[in-house]
Amino acid sequence: MCCVSVFKFFDKLSQNFIEFLDDKEDHNTIIEIENGNSFTAHSNVLKYRSPYFYKELKNIIPNENYIKTIIIKPNISDEIFDTILKYIYGGIVNFENVETRFIFDLMIAANEFEIEELTRKLENHFIENESSWLKSHFSLVYRSIFNGNNFKNLEKFCNEIVAKFPSHVFDAEDFTSLQESALVSLLKRDDLQLEEVIIWEYIIKWGIAQNSILPVDLKEWSNENFTTLKTTLQQCLPLIRYFHIPSTDVLKKIKPHKKILDEQLWEDLKKYLIDPNQPVISIILPPRTVSVLIQELTTHTTEPVNTLSTIITYEHVAEISSWIDRKSSTYSLTNTPYEFQLILRGSINGFTPQNFWDTCRGYFGTVLIMKVKGTDEILGGYNPLAWNINNTVYIWGSTYDEWENTNDSFIFSLKNGNVQNSILSRVKVYERAIYNVNIKDWHKYHGPHFGYDLYMYSPSSNFILDDTCICNNNCRYYEKPIRTAPINFSIVDYEVFKVIKKAS
Repeated sequence: MCCVSVFKFFDKLSQNFIEFLDDKEDHNTIIEIENGNSFTAHSNVLKYRSPYFYKELKNIIPNENYIKTIIIKPNISDEIFDTILKYIYGGIVNFENVETRFIFDLMIAANEFEIEELTRKLENHFIENESSWLKSHFSLVYRSIFNGNNFKNLEKFCNEIVAKFPSHVFDAEDFTSLQESALVSLLKRDDLQLEEVIIWEYIIKWGIAQNSILPVDLKEWSNENFTTLKTTLQQCLPLIRYFHIPSTDVLKKIKPHKKILDEQLWEDLKKYLIDPNQPVISIILPPRTVSVLIQELTTHTTEPVNTLSTIITYEHVAEISSWIDRKSSTYSLTNTPYEFQLILRGSINGFTPQNFWDTCRGYFGTVLIMKVKGTDEILGGYNPLAWNINNTVYIWGSTYDEWENTNDSFIFSLKNGNVQNSILSRVKVYERAIYNVNIKDWHKYHGPHFGYDLYMYSPSSNFILDDTCICNNNCRYYEKPIRTAPINFSIVDYEVFKVIKKAS
């Protein structure tokens, strides 16, 4: 009896089907991309490989030559559809020399064509191999995956990020255009790092934005207006943890909109605020778990820069920009000449020193921002040069010259909370302005260095685990001290921005 039960010849089969696709004589289907090219194919192959094409072809009447024509939406490019078609026929997708954005667009297209196998494969590929790309293109990813609700694994991946750093979504300019399913999935989380009354304010804002007819002034609202808002928010309202909102906030924030709540809930809430031990009929959801770390990260004295920063404000950007241009007065918010583009955030990209060098290598004109743990301090520096590493292997006794020369770098402490004034300290020894760590094994411990006056260092290779970041007050290479506290400190987060000149 033969020891081999099955022989499989998939490679040859795949090759033959690709050749079949390229044969233009035998086709009976034309697929036209709006504002693009057209493709020929075979209806039986399309129908059995894609439920989308099965449904489309079923309802299309062929022309006199027995050819069926399908029109594809213009949001799918010719290149993407060509790749989809080759997968349908040959079961092969070639990612050689393609951008990550192309792979992401391919995943979205595969989902639209209901190609389950390819969609799941690409979804898992992104989570396992492209997590950094997902985080740096978060807004695009988050809004794409909730259309159709078919990316459960990516939804979980993204929601875990938003739960820790809700400003990514809730403070975004287009927050009110967020899909309801995305908002509901966040409200269900016990670990959403926002105070409950703030969550309430966000969903009211979102609900009102879905109904342009609602009056701006709440005093002008009719009972019908409240009913409209209640209907809009019917999936969201049961997910609010009302019984964990302080009484002052209930009176100030909840009471003005009490008509959108069920009468029993409002009565129970009033009763509970008077005596929490009284039994109530309404369901009391558990409180959310808001960590101390996130509270530190999200405590600001003024409006944050944008969804790209959890530490600095627009006022800080204007101030740093004026220092870059050596202005005697600070730019106003309306005439700040630079944009700060986020390159790295520790809480997203990781806190290992190696991540800094891997992510920021080659970038010039950057601003480093650090939030000091346990204080209101925000420290940082500006490097007009590139962060570079040469991966030199260290040999005992050898010396290397990694110093970068510039007159334009500076370090600073920013006004924030109890820190009443910002402090600017420009480089005074320009030959020792920036220290690039070029010894390969040291990248695991050393981060950015502004001389020896301000630098990030971690013997455990994690900046938030040690209190070994350094801010010297001996003014060795920079003009003046920027803090009076002990030289060692730890951080709760840090960010690196690329400084970009705005178009005039």
